[in-house]
Amino acid sequence: MTAVDFKRYVREVPDFPEPGVGFKDITPLLLDSSALQAAVATLADWTAAHSPDLVLGAEARGYWLGAAIACKVGCGFVPARRPGKLPPETVTARYMLEYGENALEVAADAIADGARVVIHDDVLATGGTVEAIAGLVTQLGGEVVGINFVIDLSFLGGRQRLGGYDIYSLMEY
Repeated sequence: MTAVDFKRYVREVPDFPEPGVGFKDITPLLLDSSALQAAVATLADWTAAHSPDLVLGAEARGYWLGAAIACKVGCGFVPARRPGKLPPETVTARYMLEYGENALEVAADAIADGARVVIHDDVLATGGTVEAIAGLVTQLGGEVVGINFVIDLSFLGGRQRLGGYDIYSLMEY
């Protein structure tokens, strides 16, 4: 497979979701079959090298690609969803965003003791979302063996916040 300039498939939406934020929209990447296949293949190759039992994808955009990555790797997939979207019983992680507060839930029985988990999310910003999810994985008895992203907004310092983990991203801003 030839190298893909993934940044060609990202558009910036100014002042979304609030003034001053430059939202990195991966919709053009999702719309282009070749770019999407290349992104999934690249993330899946990195993920497979970590021998996971599960890929955990964060709502919403993290589980679009997370499920595809898991399928390509040949392992299970765990969705981390907004509160009230999964049937009980769930465990919840609350965290701060760069512009607010949020929460994600995982099915309480989704991660078996000792399961090797790669976490996937679309964007690494401040690291709060993935830090909270990693805490859920540990709480449920799993082991986070790697974390990958489509985009790393390195100027926000998320990689430093998640310093103890092996981290990969397709592109960096």
